[in-house]
Amino acid sequence: MLTRKIKLWDINAHITCRLCSGYLIDATTVTECLHTFCRSCLVKYLEENNTCPTCRIVIHQSHPLQYIGHDRTMQDIVYKLVPGLQEAEMRKQREFYHKLGLEVPGDIKGETCSAKQHLDSHRNGETKADDSSNKEAAEEKQEEDGDYHRSDEQVSICLECNSSKLRGLKRKWIRCSAQATVLHLKKFIAKKLNLSSFNELDILCNEEILGKDHTLKFVVVTRWRFKKAPLLLHYRPKMDLL
Repeated sequence: MLTRKIKLWDINAHITCRLCSGYLIDATTVTECLHTFCRSCLVKYLEENNTCPTCRIVIHQSHPLQYIGHDRTMQDIVYKLVPGLQEAEMRKQREFYHKLGLEVPGDIKGETCSAKQHLDSHRNGETKADDSSNKEAAEEKQEEDGDYHRSDEQVSICLECNSSKLRGLKRKWIRCSAQATVLHLKKFIAKKLNLSSFNELDILCNEEILGKDHTLKFVVVTRWRFKKAPLLLHYRPKMDLL
């Protein structure tokens, strides 16, 4: 069987960020045109622009951050194609948390251990049978399902209503995984208030509407000014419903 080797250089244009010229990290795709960038690069760019950096199509006139989404498939491809990239990124994140004197989140620990085990098995020339691999994967999935993300980094949140058209929550203080997104919060609030659709809500931090794909970790790092205080978020009906 003939095999064709492709140099990484030949596909670099497809797995690098146009904004920083580096390999994609936390790959995020614009829903309008499907161009992909590093999340941090794209979010920073969209703070002052509302068009795609590549094709200049208008993403949204006023809230472009709501029309971008994490591209897990692309990120997995980049990590598989570029040797050592995932390990280097996990190491940088661990060093960041250690520098701030914070506990390393469980998701970063988990990915690091998984990557290390994968590398060690290849270095030792070890191979595992498909049935044992499938059994381990099923056991890990069962453990993850039972954990309900309790091992993740946790975020304390206060959800306040700033509209007379909606009622406040009976329990406005919640604690959840830092990997939860604004969309999860919208669904939670809509269920508690018996709303017909979570799309009727906007969630704000410091009077700025948050994109639905923003993780709470991202909001705390980039939007919240009071790092030692619980995250204060407000919810209200969408502007076009007011």
